[in-house]
Amino acid sequence: MITRTIFKRLLILPPILAGAMLIAWQISGRPAPEQSQPSETARPIRFIVAAAGDYVPRALGYGYVKPGKVWEAVAEVAGKIVYRHPDLERGRRLNAGTVILRIDPTDYELAVTRAKAGLEGVAARLNEIAVRDANTTALLGIQRRALALAEADLDRKKKLMAKGNASQASVDLSESTLLARRQGVQDLQNLLALNPAERRVLEADRALKEVELAQAKLDLARTAIHLPFDARIAEVTTEETQFAAVNQTLVLADSVDVAEISAQMAFDHVRSLVPPGQELGALNAPGLSGLPRHWGLSASVRLRTGGLSAAWEARFERVSDAVETQTRTIGFIVAVDDPYRKIIPGIRPPLIKNMFVEVELRTPARPGTIVAPRAALHDGPQGGPAVYLATADNRLEIRPVATGAAQSDFIVVREGLAPGDRLIVSDLAPAIQGMLLAPRRDDTLATRLRDQAAGKTSLR
Repeated sequence: MITRTIFKRLLILPPILAGAMLIAWQISGRPAPEQSQPSETARPIRFIVAAAGDYVPRALGYGYVKPGKVWEAVAEVAGKIVYRHPDLERGRRLNAGTVILRIDPTDYELAVTRAKAGLEGVAARLNEIAVRDANTTALLGIQRRALALAEADLDRKKKLMAKGNASQASVDLSESTLLARRQGVQDLQNLLALNPAERRVLEADRALKEVELAQAKLDLARTAIHLPFDARIAEVTTEETQFAAVNQTLVLADSVDVAEISAQMAFDHVRSLVPPGQELGALNAPGLSGLPRHWGLSASVRLRTGGLSAAWEARFERVSDAVETQTRTIGFIVAVDDPYRKIIPGIRPPLIKNMFVEVELRTPARPGTIVAPRAALHDGPQGGPAVYLATADNRLEIRPVATGAAQSDFIVVREGLAPGDRLIVSDLAPAIQGMLLAPRRDDTLATRLRDQAAGKTSLR
């Protein structure tokens, strides 16, 4: 029974072996499958051709317009306001020399008259001394002649008395006359000696009276308040018939010939203006004042508000005296001459006080500079900046570079990039050295980059 069961199980082996042999025979008669070679897919990218061109360093700042000069009309004499110019109102423009206010001059006219009268009195007294001097000198001459005669008479009588021809009484009388003559000469000499001292006192008094007259005339002139330059009235604090006290502020006026803007600029932006080989921090006061000459700085002012856009040519004036503590910026002060010129109502407004404007500083173009889009810079293998280049055989090259100033959408490349290099401006992720590329030239971006570098577009 067991033998029969085993025999039945063994009967299945011949068909299995026959099937296996048939499959092996079929496989051995077929050709081996072909193996395909591995393929590389090219990554599409955009590139621009690096070129050396003009680079115009520029820096932007913002600030408020201030008048070049602010005049404060302060009352130098006291009195009632008796005249106010009809156009003396806030915002009105008046010409230089215009009398805008007049203080009652009556008291000051009287002071001038009083000083003149005092001066005339001193002149009369000096004239009196001169006349008296002449008269006294003439009398002195007469008295000296009389004295000489008296001396001769006394001498003659003494000789006669010695001969017995004259009495003692006659000699005594002559001697008494001589003494009287001497006394008269002495009195006149004393009078002449006093005249110079009196004259000096009167001359000092005359000098004082002249000062009083000059002061009175000056006070009288100060009753009329004139504009010192063409100005726009900013504030009026008095009215006609009101009393003006000394040192009281009456009017504030702004000059219209020059407007100034102190534009605050970050140090990083200003650094791009520094010529090669110089350091901003090494400049002393004379060096800062000579920036326009040393750096060739030029400036422009722009107004952008709503639908209005206007620009003015400006000139660099000076650097602010301190760094702004909160923003850590430095002020560059520029001036616009004749800020009210070329006004077009509704299109080009005047450059007026407290207007918020944009200031651009620029230096002359630096030729032979290579720039690259900021987006074309990447972190290099060694940690520094690098760019991606498409080689002649369309392979990726990762090249370290040294960069300079950044401006708008580009950055200056000082080392590592040469004219003619194909600079990749597409984003590659991942970027593998030597990977195959399918490059396409982007001339539109190249033109925009060249215009930005040359200062032909707005700075951002």
